[in-house]
Amino acid sequence: MTALRLLPGGNPEPGAARSLHALARIRFGPVPLDFDRLAAEFPAVQSGLALAGDADLELRLACTGPEELRAVSTALQRAGAAHVRIDVVLRALVPRPPTLRPVP
Repeated sequence: MTALRLLPGGNPEPGAARSLHALARIRFGPVPLDFDRLAAEFPAVQSGLALAGDADLELRLACTGPEELRAVSTALQRAGAAHVRIDVVLRALVPRPPTLRPVP
């Protein structure tokens, strides 16, 4: 298995703003990818879910921009992922507290 490395120029400065949020849904190749290793090598990896279904792993990403997102996607494929699907997050949906109305 190939070591995971960012492409040249894809390593952002420490403390850089991570305003591009995305979800990466990954189907493993012959060997499962190591989540802990991914998180250690890519600051963009915020969390993940192991799945049963069409994808084996879902990663929540927070990137500094499109270049870092492309670099992470390319590195996942080079590391042995059979399929990588990236969905950009437009906005987070959070339920509001219920509004209590007075009883007439």
